Amino acid sequence: MRKDLSSQITLDRIPERFYRPRDAFEQAALTRFEKVPVEIYENANDGSKKVAAEIAAQIRKKNKKGELFVLGLTGGRAAMELYAELVRIHKEEHLSFKQVAVVNLYEYYPLSHPMKASFLARIKEMLLDHIDIASDNILSPDATVDRINVMNHCKEFEERIEKIGGIDLQLLGIGRGGNIGFNEPGSQPTSHTRLIMLNSDSRKEASIHLGITDQVPVSAISLGIENILSARQIILLSWGEDKSEILKTAIESLASASCPASFLQLHQNASFVIDIHAAGELTRISQPWLVSSCEWDDKLIRRAIVWLCQKVDKPILKLTDKDYNEHGLSELLIIFGSAYNANIKIFNDLQHTITGWPGGKPNADDTHRPERALPFPKKVVVFSPHPDDDVISMGGTLKRLVDQHHEVHVAYQTSGNIAVNDEEIIRFLAFVKGFKDMFDPTNQPLQKQYEELASYLVTNIKENEVDNSIVLSLKGLIRRGEAKAACRYVGVSSKNVHFLNMPFYETGSIKKKPISEQDVVIVKQLLQELHPHQIYVAGDLADPHGTHKVCLDAILAALDDLKHETWFEDCRVWMYRGAWMEWEIDHIEMAVPISPEELRYKRNAILKHQSQMESAPYLGNDDRLFWQRSEARNKATAELYNKLGLAAYEAIEAFVRYIPM
Repeated sequence: MRKDLSSQITLDRIPERFYRPRDAFEQAALTRFEKVPVEIYENANDGSKKVAAEIAAQIRKKNKKGELFVLGLTGGRAAMELYAELVRIHKEEHLSFKQVAVVNLYEYYPLSHPMKASFLARIKEMLLDHIDIASDNILSPDATVDRINVMNHCKEFEERIEKIGGIDLQLLGIGRGGNIGFNEPGSQPTSHTRLIMLNSDSRKEASIHLGITDQVPVSAISLGIENILSARQIILLSWGEDKSEILKTAIESLASASCPASFLQLHQNASFVIDIHAAGELTRISQPWLVSSCEWDDKLIRRAIVWLCQKVDKPILKLTDKDYNEHGLSELLIIFGSAYNANIKIFNDLQHTITGWPGGKPNADDTHRPERALPFPKKVVVFSPHPDDDVISMGGTLKRLVDQHHEVHVAYQTSGNIAVNDEEIIRFLAFVKGFKDMFDPTNQPLQKQYEELASYLVTNIKENEVDNSIVLSLKGLIRRGEAKAACRYVGVSSKNVHFLNMPFYETGSIKKKPISEQDVVIVKQLLQELHPHQIYVAGDLADPHGTHKVCLDAILAALDDLKHETWFEDCRVWMYRGAWMEWEIDHIEMAVPISPEELRYKRNAILKHQSQMESAPYLGNDDRLFWQRSEARNKATAELYNKLGLAAYEAIEAFVRYIPM
């Protein structure tokens, strides 16, 4: 069973030589815009294994000399797979950490309980509790030191690091503002260990990474940039599309305080280890024609011409030979003979992606349509990772499929229970009590249950405590009710709404279990029961919580097992986005126009999910509510189509077809 097929989605579109050059000459040509060494891997697991092997080799080399190896650690998500691999090497390959000291890069301040909501606690859970490291060799800022002495403590912390010989290898992640550690934009390369007041972006990331919805620390103690640059080697790890833009800035722009990670360009032995998704905005990946001759296919040609339109601010049909020649695209003139021929080709390709019939138009010539006309009507399954992703990302298309008489099923893969605020439960409990008092005032068991839950929610919940099973079930019940209400609103029959409750999600906390065979079997059973003609899945790999990726991998693993079954020969799989980002136009294969009335209808469907409005705990780093994000992305897609010279629509929902390998 292949459980990481989502990592192949981008690889199918990028020739291997662009992220894995064949020789030094090709490396130099492809990386000409990159000011620091970058290693690109197909997925986080491969990159983490490589770095873990390098760390293990350095530890053994130092051990042979009887010397201490000093490893700088980061508590961010980027190092999770790396730490897991180090634990495996320790247990299976007998790597000893007795002659290793570790330095925690940063810590929230102040913390009344240092082992709650701390980065050190995360590092212990992921790594230190599973290896044979001496407790005296764990160096971390003290989050409980009083305010009067905090600056002295920062100086003493630096002195402790110097006393053990300095950091041999410093691991880093990167924040959305380009921060390394908590050195946020504006930090200077001469900065030292200090108390830093956190900006709003850092506090939002803290709420995501640590599962804290309130009382996020306002400050942190962090090694300064000069301390980081004093390490003998630095490796920055980053995985996923959500960091691709800031990575391009850090790697290709000049070193600047506006992006502290760019100061790694000044180090003699610093490198970035990233996956293909995180590398998506690097020039050699996003505009390869600027660094090399290309193997042109339809998607790359479309990407190049759309990029050229944006560069010269012209619609497709107004591009000239001069535009192509002056911006590195003369190869396309050789292929097509003229700008006119290239323009017509891509204009028609984009025109053919637009359809008001996402399930296929009956009795129509479907030669140039994204969906086939027959069979009609179709049986459709829309998979939704959380109980609102369906309407957020494709609410307009969902309603249109129903209105065009297809048999539409919606399958919610997770309960979404951790994304319900406690206040929502308290509000519903108050309703239940009122209902009881009105119709059954003597029901003592129900009264007792109400009092226990109310007491637990109001007085007993402590910071970072996982909800008990009853509260989690009630939160899941709230989300079920909202999902059913949204489905009713767009016309999906209640009997066609499925709640899969995939086991990987049901931990009660933001940290989930790895995908298992049981998760995949649940998806397979639904598909084998329904035998759909169309499947819609969430391709939002930028989800900061990781749930969308796991849900997608479960579906792709199920399809990989089922692709040889007879019913699947007449089935197409479409990937949607919208909750976290949108498809780039060169990938879009089906664009469904949404009218102003349909867009308002979609907004109302999203608003049925009342628990996910302002009070939702995990809205991510985007300040906008989900309906606002969705509308903005759909309108931006429509505006881009219009700027390219195509029809002007109010909004567009975009889809990419997935073909099993």
